[in-house]
Amino acid sequence: MQDLQTIEIETQANPTAAVIWLHGLGANGHDFEPVVPELGLPDDAAVRFIFPHAPNLPITINGGMSMPAWYDIKAMDLDRVIDTEQLMTSARAVGKLVDREIERGIASENIVIAGFSQGGAVAYELGLTYPKRLAGILALSTYFATAKSVVPSQANAGIPINIYHGTSDPMVPETLGLRSLEALNDMGYQPAYMTFPMEHSVCLEEIQEIGQFIRKYAL
Repeated sequence: MQDLQTIEIETQANPTAAVIWLHGLGANGHDFEPVVPELGLPDDAAVRFIFPHAPNLPITINGGMSMPAWYDIKAMDLDRVIDTEQLMTSARAVGKLVDREIERGIASENIVIAGFSQGGAVAYELGLTYPKRLAGILALSTYFATAKSVVPSQANAGIPINIYHGTSDPMVPETLGLRSLEALNDMGYQPAYMTFPMEHSVCLEEIQEIGQFIRKYAL
């Protein structure tokens, strides 16, 4: 995979923290740009938000139509048949963005990996396997696609993880969020789990919770 194209927003000059935020299927990096002012971060917080664009891939469940995607979805049943190799490739590509932020002077411990839906599945894989300590993982309306194959790094054995899910999500049923919670607990992590009365989307209360997470773990 070629290097990912990104959108960047800096809340102040000389950022000391970074949030890499991955969009869902069929969207692009612009999807979560409007969220930044709603996070309620301190006025003096210097955070670089990085919103990558996924590459265009043919998606089996959509008749082979090409669209921005982190990996192919071959079946939409509850167990989700996906192209794991493509997911791993995307995780490595996002890992390069983490490497770049470290090279630009941001400590790995101040870098949050966030992802919505497909992007959240990639965030789980990258956040748990990255070889340096990260600030945390934010999993929005998503599922832990590589729970049975992931090889976690010791560096992120105690990484903070927040899971957010809509109670009326028709695309990624809450059952999948609960499965992620159970899998992470079984692996020794201690994720926080929050639900909101919404479908496959985000809401202001959730965004404010995300802002609290960034404030607590990355600033």
